[in-house]
Amino acid sequence: MAQRNGLHIVMFPWLAFGHMIPYLELSKGLAKRGHRIYFISTPRNIDRLPKLPHNLSSLFNFVKLTLPPIANLPEGAEATSDVPFDKIQYLKKAFDGLEGSFACFLESSAPDLIIHDFSHHWLQPLAAKNGIPCAYFSIPNASSLAFLGSPWLRMMGEDTRTDPEHFTVPPKWFPSPSNLAFRLYEILKMSKSASGNASGVSDIHRQNSVILRSNFLVVRSCEEFEGDFLRILREKLYRIPVIPIGLLPPSNENALENKDDEWDNISKWLDKQREGSVVYIAFGSEAELSIEEMHEVALGLELSGLPFFWALRNPAGLLPSGFESRTQAQSIICLGWAPQRKILGHPSVGVFLTHCGWSSVIEALAVGCPLVLFPISIDQPLIAKLLLSKNIGVEIPRDERDGSFTRDSVAKALKLVIVDTEGGLHKAKAREMREVFGDEARHDRYMDNFDQYLRINLGC
Repeated sequence: MAQRNGLHIVMFPWLAFGHMIPYLELSKGLAKRGHRIYFISTPRNIDRLPKLPHNLSSLFNFVKLTLPPIANLPEGAEATSDVPFDKIQYLKKAFDGLEGSFACFLESSAPDLIIHDFSHHWLQPLAAKNGIPCAYFSIPNASSLAFLGSPWLRMMGEDTRTDPEHFTVPPKWFPSPSNLAFRLYEILKMSKSASGNASGVSDIHRQNSVILRSNFLVVRSCEEFEGDFLRILREKLYRIPVIPIGLLPPSNENALENKDDEWDNISKWLDKQREGSVVYIAFGSEAELSIEEMHEVALGLELSGLPFFWALRNPAGLLPSGFESRTQAQSIICLGWAPQRKILGHPSVGVFLTHCGWSSVIEALAVGCPLVLFPISIDQPLIAKLLLSKNIGVEIPRDERDGSFTRDSVAKALKLVIVDTEGGLHKAKAREMREVFGDEARHDRYMDNFDQYLRINLGC
């Protein structure tokens, strides 16, 4: 057992930066409170993480585990951002190959607690063998977790949802009325990755397994925004403690790389734009659009006539012919990394066209930036529905059957927020949300409570 001044805690996220960055933020919060952190990932992922504040570096050990070579996984691919969507299944297969090296690490380190992700179905038996408690830190927020139900409910026969259509209505444990449900095309898209993959272990089995064997659940949420859903998790769905750790609003040093020169160039362009006039567009490191969808988004931006900054992962062959030259005077298209938090906080940015990833939503609302919602996959449609239920943001309309949309609907949604009179309501709501999402002192108190829970329950 660790000394009285802190626990030795293993942090082990899934191989996606949308998971690794929140795990790193939680790690920093725990290190600030005197706990020693063993942060586990692959060599290239660890090398790409943000640099630690100097005062915390002595409390961190970065543990590099090497992925085994796997057929169909590109050489050097260690994160979901390194591969197209259809190759992520092979990354999961390679990830499962870390079981042996992680077992060796456990035998030599003897930590007090392991905090891990949904994908680690093989981890908890190893921890139990060594007498180490485990906690699942969920990247999906409280409402998304509550929509999915729980393995205990399924074992008792109280959650009989099996067909995709069952997920197009709110579950029976939600209060009525509720808008939280998938459209049919959304759940069909999600089920392709959730039901099975090349590893032979479905995402559903992975998550159910880690929940059932965890000592407690940690969720990136807060009572002020998702209190109803946290209560549903605690009182109706889960048989283990459910602990909100706050929203982990991004800290100043939270950039994947230190690229001050790039920010200088970006800020000079933003400084030239009229206040509240710029559209910022980013769809995350994993979301993939078809060529037709990319064309409609691009042509909608052009049709709006608004200046825009588009953080684009890989535009090769996806943008309409002549689009870049036609919009050069009104836009910046940034390939790869962009300082999202700084951009969102700039006075010239008037709206964020987002895929509704939870981290991106938190970053935007922490600085009071209005949202145009464009959910793409996984839990993003549920997050969009949650925001809409609270009158936060405008969603781009889509065909209910296949999810198609038009360039006109893209332009109309953007101009509604930035240009139209109605946009004032959305801007005011975003500013109101800043009081919850951007209040660092509030979220520090959640971390203090979590620290106390660990010290009381793990004997520190």
